[in-house]
Amino acid sequence: MSQMDQLIAELCPRGVEHKTLGDVGVFARGNGLQKKDLTESGIGAIHYGQLYTHYGVWATETKSFVSPELAKKLRRARVGDLVIATTSENDADVCKAVAWLGEADIAISGDAYIYRHMLEPKYVAYFFQSEQFRAQKMHHITGAKVKRISGESMAKFRIPVPPLEVQREIVKVLDAFTNLEAELEAELEARRRQYQYYRDALLAFSDQDVRWATMAEVGKFIRGRRFTKADYAEKGVACIHYGEIYTHYGTSANKVISHVRAEMKATLRFAKPGDVVITDVGETVEDVGKAVAWIGTEDVAIHDHCYAFRHSMNPRFVSYCMQTTSFIAEKAKYVARTKVNTLLMDGFSKIHIPVPPLDVQERIVDILDKFDAMVNDLSNGLPAEIKARRQQYAHYRDRLLSFREAA
Repeated sequence: MSQMDQLIAELCPRGVEHKTLGDVGVFARGNGLQKKDLTESGIGAIHYGQLYTHYGVWATETKSFVSPELAKKLRRARVGDLVIATTSENDADVCKAVAWLGEADIAISGDAYIYRHMLEPKYVAYFFQSEQFRAQKMHHITGAKVKRISGESMAKFRIPVPPLEVQREIVKVLDAFTNLEAELEAELEARRRQYQYYRDALLAFSDQDVRWATMAEVGKFIRGRRFTKADYAEKGVACIHYGEIYTHYGTSANKVISHVRAEMKATLRFAKPGDVVITDVGETVEDVGKAVAWIGTEDVAIHDHCYAFRHSMNPRFVSYCMQTTSFIAEKAKYVARTKVNTLLMDGFSKIHIPVPPLDVQERIVDILDKFDAMVNDLSNGLPAEIKARRQQYAHYRDRLLSFREAA
């Protein structure tokens, strides 16, 4: 019998009481804090958008701050409170939560709730990740384009409330999983930096006499035509939406994840096998010009925020060149920094890339493909191990947080 089983048998032999979150705590909505208010020093602050990108299960330091004057006007989380994002573009991110374990109160933005409770803070934060919690929240999410959930709804969710000793033992086990994953992530990040350094050095050709040419000199750009996600169909015309290039595709692809209605074919523009499909917008300068070499066997429709770059080079070589630090630095000169960063055909045309002989391009691609698989392929190496650990963690988390309910 494990220590956990012994604790449960000793402290809750008749099962564990389940209560609503409203029974064991209260929800208070943040107020007034906007991104423009964030500073590099002052009173700690969490903007709801940072919960998706920066914070894990708990935090002891904030990424951002606000002035002491503004902090006086804002609602603040205390040590032990949960900070919860209550709006998102997708169901999965709604209710992303972090337990605040720092030394002082912190300011919280609107679109975030503070949950003040009487439980072990990390226990509650882990519960917010569980399948039990997810199943309950799905019944209360509102909105179409922007998903939302209210404090009143969350107060109705039921949570198992074992004795504090059991909560702390569960936290201890799940912390060990979290720490192991963090170590693997840190090792993977180190390998990615090593790979980026080697890729940049290999494609600099600093010790070789290689011709450099503008992209306009070695190919031409063909802009896609508009379609929306409402046009998607289970079968039809294979397509690449610009948003998928950031989230789904790597250096190259030979299969698509989306199709649009077959009757739209005559209105669309296509990338051919060997073209490089490039986005012309992005949230950051790095994202603008994100490229994927299309090496499938059929033409593929591309969105109007994409260009097909048609050329006679190795397509994966071109795609790797567009990832380098030097390419990003050069394209930054031509990016229009408005609400959405944009880089149009004129700008792309002026950027230089190396043009070594085809056999050299192919040799470099073979080398970089091996590095790329090592740090990005979910079926190999560290990415595969991290994926397996996450699945194992989710399994044990859901088991540890499931209790026979007391009669």
